[in-house]
Amino acid sequence: MGRQSRHKMRVLIFDLFLLCFLTVIDQLTKYAAVLKLKDKAAIPLINGVLEFSYLENRGAAFSMLENQKTFFVIVAGIFLCVITYVLFRTPDDKKYRHLHILLTVIAAGALGNMIDRLRLDYVVDFIYISLINFPVFNVADMFVTFATAILVIRVLFVYEEDDFNFLALKSTQ
Repeated sequence: MGRQSRHKMRVLIFDLFLLCFLTVIDQLTKYAAVLKLKDKAAIPLINGVLEFSYLENRGAAFSMLENQKTFFVIVAGIFLCVITYVLFRTPDDKKYRHLHILLTVIAAGALGNMIDRLRLDYVVDFIYISLINFPVFNVADMFVTFATAILVIRVLFVYEEDDFNFLALKSTQ
């Protein structure tokens, strides 16, 4: 195994470690929410702004497509496969480190919510921004939202079109 191959393997092992770590963090926060919040009154953190409030979400964002567990599991599975493909294809150059991290954080969020759907048939949500009456969400949702926003900004303003040539399928001619 060459030096570049070993470095690429280390990068992918780091991605896997980060994925597992963030997924565990998500699952632990949801477990704590079930223990401390289920069937109890909301706990204000900042009065009129932020509170912990238990919710069993059987849909997607804003409870859309309720009770479509199979659909969500399939979409999450496809999403995780695409992210895995991109991570394996992404060069281990320094300019792609952020891409690796952001895609791994997005994957951790998707995996965390997929685990809930498979295990419980719903996603445990518990963070509520009451100031703007924002839908209740969880740590996995934050992973996906923030990492996706940063990724979009990087794709629009940092990376150049040629930076993604590694994703092109190679011609067999």
